[in-house]
Amino acid sequence: MALATRTDRRPSTTRTLWDSTVGKKSVMAASGLVMLGYLVVHMLGNLKIFFGADEFNGYAHWLRTLGSPFLHHEWALWIVRVVLVAAVVAHAVCAYQLSRRDIKARPVKYARKRRRASYATRTMRWGGVILGLFIVWHLLDLTTLTVNERAWAGHPYENVLATFSTWYGNTVYIVAMAALGLHVRHGFWSAAQTLGAGSARRDRTLKSLANALALVLFAGFVSVPVAVMTGVVS
Repeated sequence: MALATRTDRRPSTTRTLWDSTVGKKSVMAASGLVMLGYLVVHMLGNLKIFFGADEFNGYAHWLRTLGSPFLHHEWALWIVRVVLVAAVVAHAVCAYQLSRRDIKARPVKYARKRRRASYATRTMRWGGVILGLFIVWHLLDLTTLTVNERAWAGHPYENVLATFSTWYGNTVYIVAMAALGLHVRHGFWSAAQTLGAGSARRDRTLKSLANALALVLFAGFVSVPVAVMTGVVS
């Protein structure tokens, strides 16, 4: 009897799931919800800037000592960063692969025009690119302080003021938050459908919740640069 070769082996369940369209959409949905949870917490933390420098700087210090003394300095922060990077990479890879799969499935343009999709749906792809570029900018601006000319290491409150005291800092941030709002608006509803939470009865509720989340995140994040520009925070 001939021995089975490697080519005779069936792919693992994990590999089969990853290669399937449903599997990729599930990974996108799960990773998207992880990032959404982080965004809500991050936005709430940003709003501490309205309570003054001591409150905001104290919050930034707390993030670096989170889990102490069980965890060493910044360990918890790095764990969060690693999870977020994994979620972002998984989300981006699946989005790209699904996009390429969709293009290959229909190389010839439709003879009849399909029903016009919503603005958020049509901008999901370029919105994701904008957000990816913004993440790089945001890290260089307020984490490594590379592009923040007036940055002062160890003083997050002052560094935020420095960023939003420039026209380009405000422009980049507000445009990115607009893209984020559109992305969340469509992405949350889509994730609910993929993970089986959607139904005809709950469709209106899910869309309303997606709209509310997008609006709250956009307003919460944008309130900071607007407050700096108007002198409410100084």
